[in-house]
Amino acid sequence: MGKVLPTRLLERLFSPVDLKSDCIEIQGIQVEVRYKKINSLRLTVHPSGAVRLTAPVLVQEYRLREFLLSKLGWIHQQQARFLALPPPPPQPLIQTGELHFFQGQRYCLNVIAQAGRYSHVESGENNALNLHVRADASMAQREAALHLFYREHLQREIPLLIAKWQPVIKVQVAAWGVKKMKTRWGSCNIRAHRIWLNLELAKHSPQCLEYVVVHEMVHLLERYHNERFKKFMDQFLPQWRLLKAELNQSSPGYEA
Repeated sequence: MGKVLPTRLLERLFSPVDLKSDCIEIQGIQVEVRYKKINSLRLTVHPSGAVRLTAPVLVQEYRLREFLLSKLGWIHQQQARFLALPPPPPQPLIQTGELHFFQGQRYCLNVIAQAGRYSHVESGENNALNLHVRADASMAQREAALHLFYREHLQREIPLLIAKWQPVIKVQVAAWGVKKMKTRWGSCNIRAHRIWLNLELAKHSPQCLEYVVVHEMVHLLERYHNERFKKFMDQFLPQWRLLKAELNQSSPGYEA
């Protein structure tokens, strides 16, 4: 049985083009959101200071809020440049009560003060992520602890997936790594037989992670995203198009 789209998304999908708009407020900034049949987010700040976000039709609001929060600094810079305003003081992030994603599920963050020197994150009960840090830990230190939690998860899962798929695809991965990428879920160095995976994949479902691993390994058979590449993907992972759409809808702006 397929997924049932929320009523709000269905109304947006079938409404007239001129009604496919909304407004989101992020820390006192009103953002006009326009929905179109596109695959990526487009954020603009006009000379008047108005902020507009053009988004794919089926992206849910919480994903847009995540994106806008990540771009708050840039929005403030643009508004200050156009309107000659002083930049506002930085807003604290990574606090108790925030929603963060892990393996495709939403988790509520608990920041727990500790006396120890080293920060760490653990998944708790009731979909909670417990971030143990010193009471005076900076935002950068809190972010580093979250990133380490995501990285260690991927470092456990990726070797298992590579070992699973090497005999199926009949390729050998000489090396692999995890790093932050701005626009891609993964990359493949064909000559070195080395693949890289985006740290953000830890936030997505295990099926999406597997899709990107297979995608990059198939590049060892075919460099380009041509019909031959698609036939290999159909052979090895028939549901790959659905998983690609899931990634694109949840995090527009990336390519896989």
